[in-house]
Amino acid sequence: MMTEYELYAKYTRVWIPDPDDVWKAAEIVKDYKEGDPVMYLKLEDETTLDYPINPKHNQLPFLRNPDILVGENDLTALSYLHEPAVLHNLKVRFLESNHIYTYCGIVLVAINPYQQVPIYGEDVIYAYSGQNMGDMDPHIFAVAEEAYKQMARDEKNQSIIVSGESGAGKTVSAKYAMRYFATVGGSASDTNVEEKVLASSPIMEAIGNAKTTRNDNSSRFGKYIQIGFDRRYHIIGANMRTYLLEKSRVVFQAEDERNYHIFYQLCASASLPEFKDLELTSAEDFFYTSQGENIFIEGVNDAEDLEKTRHAFMLLGVKENHQMSIFKIIASILHLGNVDIRSERDGDSCNIPKNDEHLNHFCDLLGVEHDQMEHWLCHRKLVTTAETYVKTMSKQQAINARNALAKHIYAELFNWIVDHINKALYTTTKQHSFIGVLDIYGFETFEFNSFEQFCINYANEKLQQQFNSHVFKLEQDEYMKEQIPWTLIDFYDNQPCIDLIEAKLGILDLLDEECKVPKGTDQNWAQKLYDRHSSSEHFQKPRMSNTSFIVVHFADKVEYQSDGFLEKNRDTVYEEQINILKASKFQLVADLFHDGKEVPVPAPVGKGSRINVRAAKPAPKTPNREHRKTVGHQFRNSLQLLTETLNATTPHYVRCIKPNDEKLAFSFDSSRAVQQLRACGVLETIRISAAGYPSRWTYPDFFNRYRVLMKKKDISNSDKKLICRNLLETLIKDPDKFQFGKNKIFFRAGQVAYLEKLRADKFRSACIKIQKSVRGWLQRVKYRKIRKSAITLQRYGRGYLARRLAEDLRRTRAAVIFQKQYRMLRERRAYLNVRHAVTTIQAFSRGMFTRRIYKEFLLHHKATIIQKSVRGWMERRKFRRARNAAVIIQCGFRRLQAKKELKQLKIEARSAEHFKKLNIGMENKIVQLQRKVDDQNKEYKAQNELLTIANNNYATEVQKLQKEVQYFRDHKDDGNQLGTLQEELERLRAELESAHSQRKQLEEEYSTEKASLRKRVEDLEKENSLLKDEKEEMNQRIQNQSKNKEDQVSRVSVKEGQVQAELNEERLRYQNLVKEYSRLEQRYENLQEEISLAKFQPGHRRNPSNQSSLESDSNYPSISTSEVGDTEDTIQQVEEMGLEKAAMDISLFMKLQKRVRELEQERRRLQTDLEKMEELVNRKGNENKNSADQDSNGDSAYNSLKRQELESENKKLKNDLNELRKAIAERATNNNSSNELQESYNLLLNQLKGANEELEVRKEEVLILRAQIVSSAQQKEPAKQIETNTMPEWTNSKNEMSRDDAIKAYHGMCESKKLLEAQLQTQSRQHEDELEALRTQNEVLKEDIERKQEMLNQTLSLSPEAQVEFSIQQEITRLTNENLDLKELVEKLEKNERKLKKQLKIYMKKVQELEVSQPSEKSQKRRHELTRQVTVQRKEKDFEGMLEYCKEDESLLVKSLVSDMKPQTVSATVPCLPAYILFMCIRHADYINDDQKVHSLLTSTINAIKKVLKKQNDDFETTSFWLANTSRLLHCLKQYSGDEAFMTQNSAKQNEHCLKNFDLAEYRQVLSDLSIQIYQQLIKVAEGIMHPMIVSAMLESESIPSLAGVKPMGYRNRSSSMDGDTYSLDALIIQLGNFHSTMCEHGLDPEIIQQVFKQLFYMINAVTLNNLLLRKDVCSWSTGMQLRFNISQMEEWLRSKNLQQSGAISTMEPLIQAAQLLQVKKKTNEDAKAICTMCTALSTQQIVKILNLYTPLNEFEERVTVSFIRSIQGLLQDNTDSQQLLVDAKHTFPVLFPYTPSNLSLETLHIPASLSLDFLTRV
Repeated sequence: MMTEYELYAKYTRVWIPDPDDVWKAAEIVKDYKEGDPVMYLKLEDETTLDYPINPKHNQLPFLRNPDILVGENDLTALSYLHEPAVLHNLKVRFLESNHIYTYCGIVLVAINPYQQVPIYGEDVIYAYSGQNMGDMDPHIFAVAEEAYKQMARDEKNQSIIVSGESGAGKTVSAKYAMRYFATVGGSASDTNVEEKVLASSPIMEAIGNAKTTRNDNSSRFGKYIQIGFDRRYHIIGANMRTYLLEKSRVVFQAEDERNYHIFYQLCASASLPEFKDLELTSAEDFFYTSQGENIFIEGVNDAEDLEKTRHAFMLLGVKENHQMSIFKIIASILHLGNVDIRSERDGDSCNIPKNDEHLNHFCDLLGVEHDQMEHWLCHRKLVTTAETYVKTMSKQQAINARNALAKHIYAELFNWIVDHINKALYTTTKQHSFIGVLDIYGFETFEFNSFEQFCINYANEKLQQQFNSHVFKLEQDEYMKEQIPWTLIDFYDNQPCIDLIEAKLGILDLLDEECKVPKGTDQNWAQKLYDRHSSSEHFQKPRMSNTSFIVVHFADKVEYQSDGFLEKNRDTVYEEQINILKASKFQLVADLFHDGKEVPVPAPVGKGSRINVRAAKPAPKTPNREHRKTVGHQFRNSLQLLTETLNATTPHYVRCIKPNDEKLAFSFDSSRAVQQLRACGVLETIRISAAGYPSRWTYPDFFNRYRVLMKKKDISNSDKKLICRNLLETLIKDPDKFQFGKNKIFFRAGQVAYLEKLRADKFRSACIKIQKSVRGWLQRVKYRKIRKSAITLQRYGRGYLARRLAEDLRRTRAAVIFQKQYRMLRERRAYLNVRHAVTTIQAFSRGMFTRRIYKEFLLHHKATIIQKSVRGWMERRKFRRARNAAVIIQCGFRRLQAKKELKQLKIEARSAEHFKKLNIGMENKIVQLQRKVDDQNKEYKAQNELLTIANNNYATEVQKLQKEVQYFRDHKDDGNQLGTLQEELERLRAELESAHSQRKQLEEEYSTEKASLRKRVEDLEKENSLLKDEKEEMNQRIQNQSKNKEDQVSRVSVKEGQVQAELNEERLRYQNLVKEYSRLEQRYENLQEEISLAKFQPGHRRNPSNQSSLESDSNYPSISTSEVGDTEDTIQQVEEMGLEKAAMDISLFMKLQKRVRELEQERRRLQTDLEKMEELVNRKGNENKNSADQDSNGDSAYNSLKRQELESENKKLKNDLNELRKAIAERATNNNSSNELQESYNLLLNQLKGANEELEVRKEEVLILRAQIVSSAQQKEPAKQIETNTMPEWTNSKNEMSRDDAIKAYHGMCESKKLLEAQLQTQSRQHEDELEALRTQNEVLKEDIERKQEMLNQTLSLSPEAQVEFSIQQEITRLTNENLDLKELVEKLEKNERKLKKQLKIYMKKVQELEVSQPSEKSQKRRHELTRQVTVQRKEKDFEGMLEYCKEDESLLVKSLVSDMKPQTVSATVPCLPAYILFMCIRHADYINDDQKVHSLLTSTINAIKKVLKKQNDDFETTSFWLANTSRLLHCLKQYSGDEAFMTQNSAKQNEHCLKNFDLAEYRQVLSDLSIQIYQQLIKVAEGIMHPMIVSAMLESESIPSLAGVKPMGYRNRSSSMDGDTYSLDALIIQLGNFHSTMCEHGLDPEIIQQVFKQLFYMINAVTLNNLLLRKDVCSWSTGMQLRFNISQMEEWLRSKNLQQSGAISTMEPLIQAAQLLQVKKKTNEDAKAICTMCTALSTQQIVKILNLYTPLNEFEERVTVSFIRSIQGLLQDNTDSQQLLVDAKHTFPVLFPYTPSNLSLETLHIPASLSLDFLTRV
């Protein structure tokens, strides 16, 4: 067991007290043992010190923390928690790393740097937004984000309490916190509430801040600002409460101090024309602004500040006249201070000169009576029970009264401004929650402390009590959460001090009582305090004074002088002066002092608050009561209200520290810092934390950190908790030094340092062992090298001798082998020649006999085939002759029968009913005949195909036989080849002999040539040496010339780069303008929607007009009263029941109304056509009565029947519409407006539409038949009349129609009627079946919902672990089922696709056959056949790549191709199909020269695309789809524009398709701008998807396992913030791959894809580098290694996608260099120069920041020294790069859309049937 004294061993570093630096570092030079009176130390300056140890008075010194823990972000992460450790850590962070923020548990310590630090830009705000508090470096933005996140997560109000001394930076910290909320939680509407909240800061600084000896911008009041949020956590309003304005500063300032800023701002702007009436001059001329003797502040321009103040007034809605009234009141105060009050001779009275110009100005500016004010400034009124007296005042009394009046005026004006700021920030929207920012004065102690300091310190006592209780509660909650035993921690309780001040008969109570005494004095009050509280521990009486008293506060003892306490507490002002001001002729002045002035508007309280938030200053009721309520009483009430508010919220603490009193930049005074740390409660937090278990580790982190102390058998256990428990019980014997929690291990102070020491010892022993092994290995390697060298020498010597012997043996053996091989070769060649000749003769002989046999067999086979074909042909010819003869006989017989039947029919034709019967069956007969003709044509074509195939086979066989015959003729003379072969053999032998002779000749030539070549080589070597010398000279010259050329090229490249940069800047500027235009356009649309919504409020009554009240909410045109006149009752009923209930059916109403309007338009159009037709018939008259009369009668009959049918259908639809509306209204009144009902309505409506379309087709057929019947009847009526009168006979028959024929005709009509009824009944049954299926589906869904509800209840009843496991199992089951269903669906679709492809081929073949057979059929048609018969077909013209549509179908076209288009619909077709279809429609409009049609189509398309993108503004797939289609439409307009510049790559056919009539250059520009907007939206959507993944994937995930180290954690790593999702690098790369595949699938141009990924990689670089620059925990060597690996993986992905030329990787150059910077050596000057040379893409600030943040993960790494960082700064001081710390993550590269023509021919484009574009006609 290790005792406390064992820690004080040799080389241990400690802290000892020092009078100058507070604490001084030292090192123990000799082991200290228990009981030794002296500890031997060595200071940092190498001097020795004998430090005495006394257990009572001088205890053991504090131990220092290991170097690895120095500079931690959180003070609670330190192993030793005490005052010197805290002070040293703050000092190191502030001076060496220039970090002004540090966490101390729940407190953020902010040190004022007295210098502008670039860490507050919007880029930093967005970097901290959404991050957990412990993930980033300490910052005020991190505290604000924590408050914002907890408000959204816990739905509880939050408070940020900012405190500190004057000059510590409280106001700036509060301002930055509010700026963060305004940026992150900006208002959802365009009310700019966040700008108004920020605008209140300059106003309050102007009227409430002043220069003091400690601070140039000191807040002389406290304020609590509540920022209200709605349910979506957008700012909706704010409210401000102020505390204890320092009114005495208005009339008095100490040396080197100033009055409030607003006075000096007005004096500095006195020369402005609008301020001439104020009669102001320099501030030195006024008594109230010149007492400090210095009216200027270095670096502050008062005139510019006034402009900011006025601008802020304008933002808050304070009008110009009110501003001038405010400035007049402020100027009047200055003039009041200069009023000359002169004493009379008696000394008891005074007067003011009549010509006092300042008094005149005062009265003029306030609009009061001069004489009255002059009188009551020198007199006062005494009121008794009997009478009233007017008494003169002495000069001093008058001056005091004047000063009191000035203070009162300023205070009332201050309150009025605060009230109006609250009114400007007030909102009627219900507040859901709020975040309060408290900026209040810290603990103050001066040489002279008065009433103001007493109130300030009283407030700090209350806040410190609240802080202590909150810290203690958090510690208790942590212990309870981890389920570890804990004991009550003793902490300082300042409740007795608070009771001394505010309890009954306390200091404030006695002060108020003394104020009520008529002649009470400060001395009497002080005596009462002595008498009452002399026994209190927190109250003391000074030895040398009877008017002062001492209060022992939690921070220090403070001596207060009682002089002036009563006067300041009373805050009296004479009522006569106030009455004069009430009678002012200026309304604002009168309102300031009016008794019944308005109470400030309170901010609404969120539901999480339990108090009623109201203004700090209560509304006055009567003057008497107001006078009785003292300042101390008011302050106590407001402080109580503030305490209640803070207790009802979750507090967050910011403690501001002033590092020195000289306001020097980055200068640290340890004594002043310690004093403030004690006063603000930071050390108390440390003490409470140290009293318990300050060091806390999670089990995995502890295991990873200290696994080196474990044994191998322990690590094999899978339970890490058990491993950690066993290790600690082995290492630390005292069980009180640690506790095992549920998720963490808790350590006492110093135990982590002990474990670190053990770990370091373990590493040290391991290093020694490694060194021993390495050194032994090096010696062994050296010995092996020497031994290997000796053996090598021996081997080479022996090898040389052996090679000589082997050479002789090899030569002898080679000669023998040469002889043997030559002899063998000679004999073998002779044998092979003979064998080859014999084999050749045999082969030719056997081939000849075989070919003869085959030839004979082939002849027999061919003869057989010829005989078979001839016999078959003869039989077929015989059969055809017989069949034709039979057919001719049948035709003749049937003709005779037909003639007989025709005669009978002509006789029967006299009957009209029979004629109707014939006409009824005519359509069916025609159809049957048509089908019969089609079948015959098919059979005929099949026979022709068979005949053609037979002829082709016959011709092929004949050609084959002819070729074989020719082959046998050519090989007839093969028998003579044997002699030829013998001659060839002799010739080859002669050639062989000649080759031998040539070989000998060549060998002789080779020997001579070899000798000459050797001589030539020697000559060439000499020439080569000379050429080398010349080459070296030429190389030197070339290098000189290349340097000159490189300089020239570099200059040219620089110029090109500048020109390119200018071009990119201009392009970026234009695209930003396009982006701004789209934003303004979006805002305009939002305003339009808000206006329309404002008009269409629930409960609105319809005005009697000729337009529908629903017009503003629909896309349909207005409806006239006549069209909807019969639906007014239904509309009235809907209005009465409220639009909220009927809103779900409005769309249904509008669809039905649209249907009615379409029918009305169709009726009017048909009526017009009918009238024109009748006129045409009348005009033609008697010209063509035979044929034309029949056609016109048929048309008129058809049109009249059509009109009658449509009129009846129209009436029926109107009745159905009214009934449906009433039914909907009744169901809406019954509150049946669920989504399920709405879906049922929509489904029924779609079914009704389908039924109507089918019925219209049937009605069209019926109308055609009825028209034929009527026209035939009209033709027969004259004939029938003639027959009745004169009884003439028909030409072909004299018989009348029989009764049987009439009955047959009647039965035919009945059968057709039954057929139609059967069809209608079938349709009705289908609809009923569908409805029943929907009801069944509805019931199934209800059962599924009930089952899921039961499952959810069952899940909630389980434990959390079981819930997680159960939910995972359910999710796996659901995904498996979905996967199986999708597989089945894919198989079905593939099968269906194959089936449809086969059908398509069959149909295409049929179409071709019909087109061939159609001309012959067309010539056989009868002349009088009706033109409306649908069986008539014609051959289409050649398709020219144009699509025709009617003007009425334009909206349907845009809806089908844009509004309702889904990218999945056309995924299997040609990419950018909608763009091609739209362009083909544009081509046709250009072809027919219709300007209006082109304009309308393009405008509608562009607007529809914008609406789709606005509706789906977060869908990457949709955005990518329309970017591809928009750019393709733009390319088509260019490609077919007729401009030669765009036609270079067109084919001849494409050039024929160019536009003929219109130049669409303007629309090309519009489409180009639209493409830019879509591209920007695409980037925004992609960045939104990727942004949460980047930091986790690039910095936090372990791409290389076990590389990251673990360090001790502080409180902020235990933050209550919710952890976000973690992503790996693979997830990020997969997401990039999804983006790439989506864009490629949509056919986006490769150049645009490259630009997209360049932008995305830039964003990855910016986000990662910004996080790296703001996080100390990731600036380590291991992170650099991880980064380089991750970047290499992304480079590999770019290469795999062929995107390496996109420039994406170049955008990540800063991140690559940052990773290299983390890994390089950082010690010497050479290292500094190497870093400056390497990090060219990083700015100086970024390099210095990374070096400052660099953190070793273990004690073997070294920190970057301050001197090294200074040397880097010196080397980079001449750099002119940007001094911005963070990379602009919102920067967008200008996009360039290259022209990419399409090689697709428009006439080959196929339009799928799934698009439902049947109304388009191919032209």
